[in-house]
Amino acid sequence: MAEFDPNLQSLLRFKLLSLLAAVTELEFAALRDELRVSDSVLSKQVSALAGIDYVRSRKGVHAGRRTTWISLTRTGRRALTEHITALRDTIARVDPHLR
Repeated sequence: MAEFDPNLQSLLRFKLLSLLAAVTELEFAALRDELRVSDSVLSKQVSALAGIDYVRSRKGVHAGRRTTWISLTRTGRRALTEHITALRDTIARVDPHLR
């Protein structure tokens, strides 16, 4: 049985990784706007997730201004997949037809 990842218990972190799973990388401002959080809140979460190798960030220039791009790492994708499997297993115990 898959295990819940304690690093993804926060809905914000779960949403952040889920958004990144659908793209190669996402600009910090776009991620911030999609998650509807402040720069400081997102920065803190990105730093924490980068510290456990779930995301990486890189600096670049976009439309003539400096920006930061965030991407999901292989470790982060594996953690997200296992966490989702644990969620599905839990849901299936309530309603086996949802498996």
